[in-house]
Amino acid sequence: MSEVEAEKTVEEGVVKGGELLFCGCTGWDAVGRRKVAEGNLISPTRLRPLVGVNICFVASGCASCHCVALDTEGRCYTWGRNEKGQLGHGDKITRDRPTVVSELSKHKIIRAAAGRSHTVVVTEDGQSFAFGWNKHGQLGTGSAKNEIESSPVQCAVSDVKTATCGADFTVWLTSVEGASILTAGLPQYGQLGHGTDNEYNTKDSSVRLAYEAQPRPKAIAAFSGETIVKVACGTNHTVAVDKNGYVYTWGFGGYGRLGHREQKDEWAPRRVDVFTRQNVLPPNAVVSAGSASSACTAGGGQLYMWGKVKNSGDDWMYPKPLLDLSGWNLRCMDSGNMHHFVGADSSCISWGHAQSGELGYGPTGQKSSAVPKKVDILDGMHVISVACGFAHSMVVIDKTNVEDRLDQLDVYDGKASEEASAEPVSESPVSQKASKKGSAKAPASSNKRKKKDASSDSEDEEENSDDESDDYEEQSNGRAKSSGRGRGKAAGKATASKKGSGRGRGRPPSANKSSKPEAKVSTGKRGRPRKSSEYNFPG
Repeated sequence: MSEVEAEKTVEEGVVKGGELLFCGCTGWDAVGRRKVAEGNLISPTRLRPLVGVNICFVASGCASCHCVALDTEGRCYTWGRNEKGQLGHGDKITRDRPTVVSELSKHKIIRAAAGRSHTVVVTEDGQSFAFGWNKHGQLGTGSAKNEIESSPVQCAVSDVKTATCGADFTVWLTSVEGASILTAGLPQYGQLGHGTDNEYNTKDSSVRLAYEAQPRPKAIAAFSGETIVKVACGTNHTVAVDKNGYVYTWGFGGYGRLGHREQKDEWAPRRVDVFTRQNVLPPNAVVSAGSASSACTAGGGQLYMWGKVKNSGDDWMYPKPLLDLSGWNLRCMDSGNMHHFVGADSSCISWGHAQSGELGYGPTGQKSSAVPKKVDILDGMHVISVACGFAHSMVVIDKTNVEDRLDQLDVYDGKASEEASAEPVSESPVSQKASKKGSAKAPASSNKRKKKDASSDSEDEEENSDDESDDYEEQSNGRAKSSGRGRGKAAGKATASKKGSGRGRGRPPSANKSSKPEAKVSTGKRGRPRKSSEYNFPG
């Protein structure tokens, strides 16, 4: 979620545009849900509606199944999953083709960010607008009364420079002295940085836990005397850099993604001790966060990573240099669920665990790579911006001197929105069955955990993925419906849902209890429930 190159061009007053290329999954309503997701683009591909359009900035998120692109004129295009109105078109129709957000047409949009089911944009004059799911107040409007805002609404912030999103929370950087960083949304793991997770019991004498939404953007008190200049968000954690080059992390601590040599959640910013003294970050540093990892460039441009860096092997509990990229001049980087994209020198480099072609290696290339590899078809091209989603990647290429090569790349037409929305967007038996699949892997010990901190250990954002066995639109992060939030294994356990405790995540499944399929659980001859896979939602 890095913006170094874009920051530079905006500051200079010249916004450089280029050609957007996409790779990965286009089965927006199926991806991450254990359905068969069709339509993988395994090589960098042009998108028909954006051919010839000068795109200067792209955004998605490690838990996002939708995309945002900005052109040099300040227009905002969105496409992908839209079950919570996260595309901003005033409806819930999935779109396979990039479409201009018409209600933003009177503003010049210079920044954008995407969460699991919400989108935030920043205008040239420092305003911020948001749309999508607002269950936890992640739109920052000051109210969570409306769970869904399918058209842009104004955020309660001013003088905004940039914004970034975690799965269900948002971070804004502003030019206001003493309030350079503000957060809103779900506080469950301390990812808002205010020293609390806002946990409470849903009823007197109840073990069911919930997490109070924070819909009004609030400045992080720990930074009242500091100026934060860069920020990146993972699913449930945040990485920030101050003007002196010090790095701070907070939020969910699993797999060492906070870089403090332990897996403890941090509810307030904590400085990462590796980046001090002679190794503070330079002004042009790149910062990125994936679902369970973090990364930044430090002295000499060396890339450091920490957390669940690879799909197998030991986790990196503190920042370590990624020696494979030593000597490269990294200009931009972003991280998806478990994959990474980098623009460096005149090359594009990707690596990680992938299933849908999001690394862009092409039909003859491998699906995944444990080590950074060049995307051969883009070799020699200058990358302006990159963005990674849950199972897709976007790259913006400077067209100078390479237009002939770009013209040879495939063009994806996409389905018309009517076709794209033909598949029902509501919870289906297929996605319900996913809960059983996810539950089969759940460690039994997780059912014994009542506290959210304990359940943290069983989070599997990476392997079971943030929205894998989920109706993640229904996933309230303050509840037990966890599989869509990267805890698919533990929280989807059928026994947890039967007990109503959602103990895989320490949160109640109250949202699900009212859902119709669960209310109509049919029984066998002796009054026992039939197989739960048809009816049980995760958590």
